Amino acid sequence: MTAEALAGELRLPLFVIRLESIITRFMGETAAKLRLVFDEAQKRRGVYLFDEFDAVGSNRMATNDVAEMRRVLNSFLQFMEEPSATDSVLVAATNHPSLLDRALLRRFDEVLRFEMPTHEEVRAIIKAHLSPMKYPKLAWKTIETAANGLSQAEIAHAAEEAVKAAILSERNSISTTDLSHQLQKRQDMKTVFIDDKGSIG
Repeated sequence: MTAEALAGELRLPLFVIRLESIITRFMGETAAKLRLVFDEAQKRRGVYLFDEFDAVGSNRMATNDVAEMRRVLNSFLQFMEEPSATDSVLVAATNHPSLLDRALLRRFDEVLRFEMPTHEEVRAIIKAHLSPMKYPKLAWKTIETAANGLSQAEIAHAAEEAVKAAILSERNSISTTDLSHQLQKRQDMKTVFIDDKGSIG
């Protein structure tokens, strides 16, 4: 959401880098694909978002690290030091800042930390993403409880999914049940990720 807002303010195109499409098991191939991304940033000015950046930017000294990923991170650091003719903006997002290599801090101009939204912010996020639906008499305390522990983006996605479901059901309003259901689905997704990975993604 932040990268999208930044691109909108700067009136630049937003390019989202899907790291799962870059990372491969073949030696040297991941760094080569990363090189193509930076080459594109040199040619086409825009905002380039590396989402779930810990997949690439993890600490090089991590005990579960592999040599290939260390090489990929070294390549990323080198690419960032190259002068840019387009002044493209690079944005890296992670839910696990403690995993990132500290050398990255010297490459980025700003580090922004987003805390979990307050109840007031939960309401504002949901209201901003319910258009064009009506939402009479929502039980906000129930909704806020359902949203507990979810990020701003997850809450926004839940609201958008509630709108889609209402449209498919040929309704023009959103209920507390609609929102609670979608928020719970987001909570369930996090639970599955914890079970599979041992951490929240």
